[in-house]
Amino acid sequence: MYVLSQELYFPPVAQAEEDGLLAIGGDLSSQRLLLAYHSGIFPWFNEGQMALWWSPEPRMVLKPQEVYVSKTMRKTLRDKTFTITYNQQFLEVILHCKRIKREGQHDTWITNSMVESYLKLHEQGHAISVEVWKEEKLVGGLYGIDLKEKGVFCGESMFSLESNASKVGFIMLSQKLEQQNYHLIDCQMYTNHLASLGATEIPREEFLSFLNLSSLG
Repeated sequence: MYVLSQELYFPPVAQAEEDGLLAIGGDLSSQRLLLAYHSGIFPWFNEGQMALWWSPEPRMVLKPQEVYVSKTMRKTLRDKTFTITYNQQFLEVILHCKRIKREGQHDTWITNSMVESYLKLHEQGHAISVEVWKEEKLVGGLYGIDLKEKGVFCGESMFSLESNASKVGFIMLSQKLEQQNYHLIDCQMYTNHLASLGATEIPREEFLSFLNLSSLG
């Protein structure tokens, strides 16, 4: 496992361990985070730990045009139960994602330092949020890193305070990205929720090809 220094560098992702862990240490500066995402790497660790950097094999992804919209969700969209905005409440979205209780998790991986770092990326135009509203109340949303030049959106986290709210946000974002000719939504790692929306696992090398990279660096 590679231990990062102050140098802005990541080893080739082919050096990742079987579980996808590639490196530890380093900081969460905007420069390092952007280098990570452009290299097919993301941070994931708990409060009090050193930063852990991952590039799993396989990779969970969704092609925007392949988002699955069930009959129930089509009706929800037609009924306009929810309204969608973009980049209106980034801080509130990431804080909701941090606080939401998740099955099987005792604490959050969205640390205070992550909140600060991703807010800076948002202010720089690299991180975006999707807000889902019901009767002027924020009831769902998601955020992630927007690699515009690659046509790749790297989803980070989502939350829902109302049934189907986060699904609506994800579907609407997928349709928006399809219209903008994005190639891929990076979902990072498998979950049943993402699979129900049409996301699938692909080899890491195939994922890296969308970033014009090779696992060998």
